[in-house]
Amino acid sequence: MTKVVVLDYGSGNVRSVVRMLERIGADVDLSADPDAVRNADGLYVPGVGNFHACMAGLNAVDGGALIGARLAAGRPVLGVCVGYQVLFDGSVEPARAQLPGLGLWPGTVARLTADVVPHMGWSEVTAAAGSRLLDGLDGERFYFVHSYAPPRWRGASDAVVSTATHGDPFVAAVEAGVLAGTQFHPEKSGDAGAQLLRNWCDSL
Repeated sequence: MTKVVVLDYGSGNVRSVVRMLERIGADVDLSADPDAVRNADGLYVPGVGNFHACMAGLNAVDGGALIGARLAAGRPVLGVCVGYQVLFDGSVEPARAQLPGLGLWPGTVARLTADVVPHMGWSEVTAAAGSRLLDGLDGERFYFVHSYAPPRWRGASDAVVSTATHGDPFVAAVEAGVLAGTQFHPEKSGDAGAQLLRNWCDSL
């Protein structure tokens, strides 16, 4: 059975994440214990709310080092929503304390350019060629709740970059080696989200 650790750093209600991963047959722990994080087949980094608050929570459990150690060992990591945004250099989202992101991918998370913000609800995701996460899911609709997103990809050209549109297009998912992330919530996206998480678990 695939062992997945959901990183526990105080980022909102993660019960739906645990339930969805259990639904697809994963063995799930909610933990920030370094040994558990290191030894899991996959690490799921959740995130809701303000970018800088999430970074403060990650910093409190040494999350950057935990994620970095897994990546250095070639162990897969999946970031979701703000847990995806923190993988970038930073965000323009307002906060009392402006904190840098993890800097694993270049670029700054920006406010969506749309008539209605936040973007809340179901939107189609255009899967990039070669996407493992979105294999069999091109054009499916996933659930989004966000006001900020990376507007474009500035990283390595061999990354697999999938997009969605709310006002202007934005980067909805990235797969770069063992590090991947989605702006949408697969755990709230019904059968399509379950299939995406199966695809990820099957790749571990």
